[in-house]
Amino acid sequence: MSNNDNGLPKIKLIVGLGNPEKSLLKTRHNVGYWYLDKFLDKYNVKLSEDKKLSSHFCKVDYNDDQIFLVKPSFFINDSGKSLSSFSKYYKINSQSILVIHDDIDLDVGDVRLKFGGGHGGHNGLRDIINHMGKDYWRLRIGVGHPGRKELVHGHVLSNPSKHEELEINISINESFDNINILLDGEFERYTKILHTR
Repeated sequence: MSNNDNGLPKIKLIVGLGNPEKSLLKTRHNVGYWYLDKFLDKYNVKLSEDKKLSSHFCKVDYNDDQIFLVKPSFFINDSGKSLSSFSKYYKINSQSILVIHDDIDLDVGDVRLKFGGGHGGHNGLRDIINHMGKDYWRLRIGVGHPGRKELVHGHVLSNPSKHEELEINISINESFDNINILLDGEFERYTKILHTR
């Protein structure tokens, strides 16, 4: 396992959370998919399905290392099953995993990096924690809060407005511009960049 200067393991597995059903691809819950697509474009690669591991994945070369890009085949609430199977098969420690997901506790256009912690009501994260524990990195993409708890389900499963979609895509693009800093293991530096956007 390659480490950075701080002794922390570098990212070996990047997971974009979302729902695979075609009608849900443009919903707020699928921003993890949107973000992972940036990696696919950057490295000009496509995902292949591995039914045994319940994942669509590919490998990309980064410096002297390889990084896995993964979209779980299961719906978002069962993400932990896919991720657990995949990481066990390839012997990837949870501290080397980055999960990219929507976050209703962040304003639209905000992106934050976080290690560990709870699920914050996100059922995809809840399932990952149930299967693997909480010690993994999260890249949180803000989609805003609808205002009341009972509206959350419909909010994340609906499409953002045109303006919100634009703001989300701008935030994804800007944070992705510095993604090499994150992949190089400079987590603090990347966090500071996100906070000074």
